[in-house]
Amino acid sequence: MDFSDFITHHGKRVAKDAFIHLVQVSRIDGKIHKDELDLLHKEGKKFGLTDPEIDKFINSEKDHHYTPPYSLEEKYEHLHDIAEMILADDEVSEKETRMIRRFAIEAGFNDSKIDGLMKILLDGVKNNTGEEELFRKFREYILS
Repeated sequence: MDFSDFITHHGKRVAKDAFIHLVQVSRIDGKIHKDELDLLHKEGKKFGLTDPEIDKFINSEKDHHYTPPYSLEEKYEHLHDIAEMILADDEVSEKETRMIRRFAIEAGFNDSKIDGLMKILLDGVKNNTGEEELFRKFREYILS
Protein backbone atom coordinates (compact mmCIF):
# COMPACT_ATOMS: atom_id res chain seq x y z
CA MET A 1 0.00 0.00 0.00
CA ASP A 2 1.29 3.44 -0.87
CA PHE A 3 0.67 5.64 2.15
CA SER A 4 0.65 8.78 0.00
CA ASP A 5 -2.67 7.59 -1.39
CA PHE A 6 -4.65 7.89 1.84
CA ILE A 7 -8.23 9.04 1.35
CA THR A 8 -10.24 10.41 4.26
CA HIS A 9 -13.88 9.58 4.88
CA HIS A 10 -14.66 13.01 3.38
CA GLY A 11 -12.98 12.03 0.11
CA LYS A 12 -10.00 14.37 0.55
CA ARG A 13 -6.53 13.13 -0.25
CA VAL A 14 -4.36 13.00 2.84
CA ALA A 15 -0.60 13.14 2.47
CA LYS A 16 1.63 10.64 4.17
CA ASP A 17 3.11 13.62 6.01
CA ALA A 18 -0.08 14.17 8.02
CA PHE A 19 0.16 10.74 9.62
CA ILE A 20 3.95 10.99 10.03
CA HIS A 21 3.51 14.21 12.01
CA LEU A 22 1.04 12.58 14.33
CA VAL A 23 3.55 9.79 14.94
CA GLN A 24 6.31 12.35 15.58
CA VAL A 25 4.16 14.28 18.05
CA SER A 26 3.24 11.07 19.88
CA ARG A 27 6.97 10.23 20.23
CA ILE A 28 8.13 13.68 21.33
CA ASP A 29 8.32 12.76 25.02
CA GLY A 30 10.30 9.60 24.32
CA LYS A 31 7.54 7.02 24.12
CA ILE A 32 4.09 6.56 22.69
CA HIS A 33 1.52 6.41 25.50
CA LYS A 34 -1.47 4.10 25.24
CA ASP A 35 -3.91 6.99 24.66
CA GLU A 36 -1.67 8.33 21.90
CA LEU A 37 -1.38 4.89 20.32
CA ASP A 38 -5.17 4.52 20.44
CA LEU A 39 -5.54 7.88 18.69
CA LEU A 40 -2.98 6.89 16.02
CA HIS A 41 -4.97 3.73 15.37
CA LYS A 42 -8.23 5.69 15.22
CA GLU A 43 -6.75 8.12 12.69
CA GLY A 44 -5.12 5.32 10.70
CA LYS A 45 -8.43 3.48 10.44
CA LYS A 46 -10.00 6.60 8.93
CA PHE A 47 -7.52 6.05 6.09
CA GLY A 48 -8.60 2.40 5.72
CA LEU A 49 -5.49 0.94 7.35
CA THR A 50 -5.55 -2.22 9.45
CA ASP A 51 -4.06 -2.37 12.94
CA PRO A 52 -0.97 -4.33 11.74
CA GLU A 53 -0.42 -1.80 8.92
CA ILE A 54 -0.66 1.08 11.38
CA ASP A 55 1.78 -0.59 13.79
CA LYS A 56 4.24 -1.30 10.98
CA PHE A 57 4.01 2.29 9.79
CA ILE A 58 4.49 3.69 13.33
CA ASN A 59 7.54 1.49 13.89
CA SER A 60 9.11 2.23 10.51
CA GLU A 61 8.75 6.00 10.33
CA LYS A 62 11.49 8.23 11.69
CA ASP A 63 12.07 11.96 11.39
CA HIS A 64 10.81 13.50 8.18
CA HIS A 65 10.84 17.05 6.95
CA TYR A 66 7.48 18.75 7.34
CA THR A 67 5.86 19.79 4.08
CA PRO A 68 3.01 22.08 5.09
CA PRO A 69 -0.24 22.12 3.19
CA TYR A 70 -1.20 25.13 1.13
CA SER A 71 -4.75 26.00 2.18
CA LEU A 72 -5.67 27.51 5.52
CA GLU A 73 -8.20 24.73 6.13
CA GLU A 74 -5.58 22.02 5.58
CA LYS A 75 -3.08 23.85 7.80
CA TYR A 76 -5.77 24.06 10.47
CA GLU A 77 -6.51 20.32 10.11
CA HIS A 78 -2.82 19.43 10.56
CA LEU A 79 -2.43 21.63 13.62
CA HIS A 80 -5.76 20.39 15.04
CA ASP A 81 -4.62 16.77 14.67
CA ILE A 82 -1.35 17.64 16.41
CA ALA A 83 -3.27 19.36 19.24
CA GLU A 84 -5.40 16.22 19.66
CA MET A 85 -2.29 14.06 19.82
CA ILE A 86 -0.64 16.39 22.33
CA LEU A 87 -3.69 16.20 24.59
CA ALA A 88 -4.24 12.43 24.19
CA ASP A 89 -2.28 11.71 27.38
CA ASP A 90 -3.73 14.79 29.17
CA GLU A 91 -0.24 16.28 29.59
CA VAL A 92 1.31 19.04 27.52
CA SER A 93 5.08 18.89 27.74
CA GLU A 94 7.49 21.64 26.76
CA LYS A 95 8.73 19.42 23.89
CA GLU A 96 5.18 19.05 22.57
CA THR A 97 4.64 22.80 22.78
CA ARG A 98 7.87 23.39 20.85
CA MET A 99 6.83 20.86 18.20
CA ILE A 100 3.40 22.36 17.48
CA ARG A 101 5.05 25.79 17.43
CA ARG A 102 7.63 24.54 14.91
CA PHE A 103 4.91 23.08 12.66
CA ALA A 104 2.95 26.35 12.85
CA ILE A 105 6.04 28.36 11.86
CA GLU A 106 6.83 25.98 9.00
CA ALA A 107 3.20 26.23 7.88
CA GLY A 108 3.79 29.95 7.41
CA PHE A 109 1.92 31.43 10.36
CA ASN A 110 3.17 34.73 11.73
CA ASP A 111 5.21 34.19 14.89
CA SER A 112 3.18 36.85 16.71
CA LYS A 113 -0.01 34.80 16.14
CA ILE A 114 1.25 31.33 17.06
CA ASP A 115 0.70 31.48 20.84
CA GLY A 116 -2.90 32.60 20.26
CA LEU A 117 -3.45 29.88 17.66
CA MET A 118 -2.08 27.23 20.01
CA LYS A 119 -4.38 28.45 22.80
CA ILE A 120 -7.40 28.36 20.49
CA LEU A 121 -6.57 24.83 19.30
CA LEU A 122 -5.62 23.33 22.66
CA ASP A 123 -8.57 24.91 24.50
CA GLY A 124 -10.93 23.90 21.69
CA VAL A 125 -9.77 20.28 21.75
CA LYS A 126 -9.91 20.16 25.58
CA ASN A 127 -13.45 21.56 25.55
CA ASN A 128 -14.63 19.38 22.64
CA THR A 129 -15.49 22.44 20.57
CA GLY A 130 -17.06 21.49 17.25
CA GLU A 131 -14.72 21.44 14.24
CA GLU A 132 -16.60 24.14 12.31
CA GLU A 133 -16.74 26.51 15.27
CA LEU A 134 -13.09 25.91 16.12
CA PHE A 135 -12.01 26.51 12.51
CA ARG A 136 -14.07 29.73 12.47
CA LYS A 137 -12.27 30.97 15.61
CA PHE A 138 -8.92 29.91 14.14
CA ARG A 139 -9.59 31.72 10.84
CA GLU A 140 -10.90 34.86 12.57
CA TYR A 141 -7.80 35.03 14.75
CA ILE A 142 -5.50 34.66 11.73
CA LEU A 143 -7.30 37.43 9.86
CA SER A 144 -7.45 39.83 12.82
